[in-house]
Amino acid sequence: MIQVTLLKDGQVLTRGDELLEQPGLKWLDVLDPSENEMKELQARYGLHRLAIEDSLHLDQRPKLEEYPNHQFIVLQGFTANPEDVCVLTLHEHHFFLGPDWLISVHQLPFEGLEAVRERVTKDPELMAGRGVDFLLYLLVDALVDRNFPLLDTFNDEVEDLESQVFENAQPEHLQRIFEMKRTLVMLRRTLSPQRDVMNILARRGIPNIQERTALYFRDVHDHLVRLYEQIDSGRDLLGNVMDGYLSMVANRTNDITKQLTIFATIFLPLSFITGFFGQNFDLLSQQGFFWLMLISVFGLPVSLVFWFKSRKWI
Repeated sequence: MIQVTLLKDGQVLTRGDELLEQPGLKWLDVLDPSENEMKELQARYGLHRLAIEDSLHLDQRPKLEEYPNHQFIVLQGFTANPEDVCVLTLHEHHFFLGPDWLISVHQLPFEGLEAVRERVTKDPELMAGRGVDFLLYLLVDALVDRNFPLLDTFNDEVEDLESQVFENAQPEHLQRIFEMKRTLVMLRRTLSPQRDVMNILARRGIPNIQERTALYFRDVHDHLVRLYEQIDSGRDLLGNVMDGYLSMVANRTNDITKQLTIFATIFLPLSFITGFFGQNFDLLSQQGFFWLMLISVFGLPVSLVFWFKSRKWI
């Protein structure tokens, strides 16, 4: 499905492909592209065959490629499941940037693009005197900034997980730690190369990118650096949670071992006393030995308990 946004004479119109023939700046948003739709756009705007092939296979690495009459840009972002921050949905966006037209191609609906369209429609002055490169900046900025709430939620869960581990470490906490580590690896692997793309767009002399718009892409680069720092911070926090979990489990094991050792130490003299006085000696039948046995049976364990408490072992 192709949705066309036309910017002309301070007005913004959003309709179907009937706007393609009218003059003005155009933004073509292609949702879930078909091969026929992409071939039609290729014929109309002279898109390169390799770029068309990449746009039909949404599994590309973030990159920027220059062709004779346009740039092809691949960027990615994420949205998280409201119930589980580790269940991420990857949003891959392909952009074709020409002199007076911009084509965005994506497989899934994305709230950030709709927010940009609504913003441009309600405030046409935003695009006054600007080209489609500024519209590209708005779309890229929306794609990148949607990752900040995701990482904020992620860090909040890490802090909650840390509190739960120190209160009562459970095996499911360890499983959750590894799930969150895998999520961070995915975020880092995806967002890291996009800094290089933004760094290129922020340079001067890039075709179809005005010098004053390049400054805005530098701001997006700064946002990606902040995201990268948050990912590193989250990784360090998860490492601390892992260390805390292992320490709590080790302390619990030591406590159990200590308690079992104390019980064994208390019952060890009882086993000796019952074994010794249970022998068939004539002297054992005398009353003095009988009372000595009783005193030993009750006295030694009680004495050991008081001794353990004086040593603060129990």
